[in-house]
Amino acid sequence: MTYFSNISNIKYEGSNSTNPYAFKFYNPEEKVGGKTMEDYLRFSVAYWHTFTEDLSDPFGAGTAVRPWDHYDGMDRAKARVDAAFELFEKLDVPYFCFHDVDIAPEGSHLRESNQNIDTIVAMMKDYMKDSKTKLLWNTVNNFTHPRFVHGAGSSNNADVFAYAAAKVKKGLEIGKELGAENYVFWGGREGYETLLNTDMKRELDHLSKFYHMAVAYAKEIGFDAQFLIEPKPKEPTTHQYDFDVASGYAFLQRYGLQNHFKFNIEANHATLAGHTFEHELRYARVNNILGSVDANQGHQLLGWDTDEFPTDLYATTLAMYEIIKNGGLGRGGLNFDAKVRRGSFEPEDLVHAHIAGMDSFAVGLKVAQKLIDDQVLDNVIEERYSSFDEGIGKEIEDGTTDFHKLEEHALNLDGIQNQSGRLEYIKATINQYLLKAYAGA
Repeated sequence: MTYFSNISNIKYEGSNSTNPYAFKFYNPEEKVGGKTMEDYLRFSVAYWHTFTEDLSDPFGAGTAVRPWDHYDGMDRAKARVDAAFELFEKLDVPYFCFHDVDIAPEGSHLRESNQNIDTIVAMMKDYMKDSKTKLLWNTVNNFTHPRFVHGAGSSNNADVFAYAAAKVKKGLEIGKELGAENYVFWGGREGYETLLNTDMKRELDHLSKFYHMAVAYAKEIGFDAQFLIEPKPKEPTTHQYDFDVASGYAFLQRYGLQNHFKFNIEANHATLAGHTFEHELRYARVNNILGSVDANQGHQLLGWDTDEFPTDLYATTLAMYEIIKNGGLGRGGLNFDAKVRRGSFEPEDLVHAHIAGMDSFAVGLKVAQKLIDDQVLDNVIEERYSSFDEGIGKEIEDGTTDFHKLEEHALNLDGIQNQSGRLEYIKATINQYLLKAYAGA
């Protein structure tokens, strides 16, 4: 059975196309910065939002109309695999991602759950023999079931810790079997509601042991995927231990894990932490820990994780600026951890949403590459910090001065003259590049 039979394979038709089922800006074969768009952007479809999401919210039942949902249990899980690989082919995406419970229902006990997963993994593996689409990363859901009410690797219950570890063990085995290029650890409930009943140090110690055991088991089975931490500041707990990239990196350094992990950075999680998307990308880049990206956006008027498809060209441009400066994403990719809006409930809306996201990052890639080629921001920053290129500034950077010399220098200053940061001019310049990108200028 086919689920998107009324939709042809999505092709690039250019910015003047009026075909709703065509890419306007994403041309997978076009080269930007010496790489094709497909190689640079490494798009991935998120299995959970695309094939299992019912579009419910805290105030209303699900609205999604999905032709595969008239099945139940394992029959539905198998139908989702058929639908997934059909959509992958229509979009011509190189990657997909999933949690364990996305692909197969949990059984009455862990053994049955694993059996269900094995059935679906075998089905996926068979599809992947003839499909270009590979597994960017997989992970396990250690947060939805009531057993994880107090967390997983940071739980106060040793039985829950063991259960979570068993799920991750299975997840690592699945990743190896399907050739995953990465494995993500998202601690959906690795945090706390209140310190009144929490031993923070003990929980962090336990969580670090959990990660060390995962590293050891991956090595034992020969699974050489890149390990990724995905930060999020809140939701569902009041405070997550992986609040943002900085706190996550501090945790890795504290427990000797920094050589084993990089970060999977989600735009909406960045804004929930009070940061911009590009801030989190920059922090990861300058510390050489940028691994992969969950490509979405939040809503300025809503204070929770809305997981919208990315359409803000300014945001995609600044994101791609960091990714290009990083030399690309290596083994990572741009995974659309995004869902259509509750009112966009038809299967066709899934296609429109991915086209919009892929086009938006294609624009961002081209504009960011042009900004880098013209050294627009490099020149601004170089000039702004030029006082450190000679004299006392160079001595500060070289580590050849001290407070005595700095005091002597300050006492002899005849006033201090600062230069404008020219922020409005810089933003206007970026707008020029965005507007010119497809105007033929």
